[in-house]
Amino acid sequence: MNTTNQSAILIMLTLSILQPTCSTITPTTTISNHLYPVILVPGSGGNQLEARLTAAYKPSSLLCKAWRGRCLIRDSDAVDDEMMEKDGWYRIWFDPTVLVGPFTKCFSERMMLYYDGVSDDYYNAPGVEIRVPNFGSTKSLLYLDPSLKQITVYMAHLVESLKSIGYSDGSTLFGAPYDFRYGLANEGQSCRVGSKYLKDLTHLIEQASASNGGNPVIIVSHSLGGLFALQLLTRRSPSWRQKYVKHFIALSAPWGGTVQEMATFASGYTLGVPLVNPLLVRQEQRSSESNLWLMPSPKVFRSSNPLVITPNATYTAKDITKFLGDIGFSEGIHPYKTRIVPLTERFEAPNVPITCVIGSGVKTPETLFYGDKGFDEQPDIVYGDGDGTVNMVSLLALEEEWRDEKNQTIEVIKLDGVSHTEILRDRNALDEVLRIVRGLNSDITHYHKIEEYVQERTY
Repeated sequence: MNTTNQSAILIMLTLSILQPTCSTITPTTTISNHLYPVILVPGSGGNQLEARLTAAYKPSSLLCKAWRGRCLIRDSDAVDDEMMEKDGWYRIWFDPTVLVGPFTKCFSERMMLYYDGVSDDYYNAPGVEIRVPNFGSTKSLLYLDPSLKQITVYMAHLVESLKSIGYSDGSTLFGAPYDFRYGLANEGQSCRVGSKYLKDLTHLIEQASASNGGNPVIIVSHSLGGLFALQLLTRRSPSWRQKYVKHFIALSAPWGGTVQEMATFASGYTLGVPLVNPLLVRQEQRSSESNLWLMPSPKVFRSSNPLVITPNATYTAKDITKFLGDIGFSEGIHPYKTRIVPLTERFEAPNVPITCVIGSGVKTPETLFYGDKGFDEQPDIVYGDGDGTVNMVSLLALEEEWRDEKNQTIEVIKLDGVSHTEILRDRNALDEVLRIVRGLNSDITHYHKIEEYVQERTY
């Protein structure tokens, strides 16, 4: 997936053209019983979503009326144990039938969000209910479609790696999937879905700590998940962070957004996969609150750098509102100005140790050129450095911002040639994550050995 910056359909398309590169992991023979619990926070499109249609659903065509998605399959240890839901729920993300043009349109209209200016919040399409399965478990993060594991693998290699050093799903290893179409707004501003997710994530962290002897957790995020995790940390008190969070590992986090997001909004984005017309998914991609969150931040991208050039205008990161109007998405201007800009105009240091693991040396869109045919055509692109999705200036934004922060520890690990999603399966990347986790756990093991020694001497 170029998970972070794309709406659901685009993320899956990227995954479908990548081949797994992770080598087999041999479990360690000696495993400590003392582990800091790990919480995995996926990126955009990085977990399964389920949908159900109600009587209020108004399909745009007879095909969409008839198409109810594939039967919902519950993945388990054996295919024979698969079960069908009887109450109308089906897996909407990911379903391979959406790669077929007519079904793509049905998928898009069901995944659409609608911004309501009166309540100042986002809502599902009328008649469409969407839920996130298996919160607290890694199950919905492993594969986006359990029946197509080879081409929809997501965090399976990372989870396998963590299990090889003693982690266990639901015991010391937890997943925090979410409805990645939604984003966040400032505290106190209406944001039902995003705020509930942060509340649920807070509870999960506290429960994981409590069930592991009070040990604080290690948060491991990918892509957009890093933005949610950082917002969670900065919205909690210093005492809460000190008690519950040991370390934050952010993989491929787009701290300042991406130039690619402007192409997504302008002309839709399918990564060149011929099965889908980008214009079929453009409106759904524009409606995503989280996609709007990933527009290039004026704080990170220099105002002198042109990001989009047309025959009639040039747009920098400070011209996003004009850009939204010119591409025909004026309804995005108000939520961008009132919800997104306040989130991106400053980076508050959480005073929790952070390690950013990023790819580099992969050509990444830096400037988009549109011709006389306008935004319905795909742009010509000038590339720069990054991970193929996120620009280097965005990947390094926190390091630059917190250079003089005395109480904030931040380490950046660059992996040459590793792309935005390959980082979840690349052997060197996984080894870096394991090195950090092992190092942290060696401290806790040492502490418990001293504690046991003192107890033995006392009694």
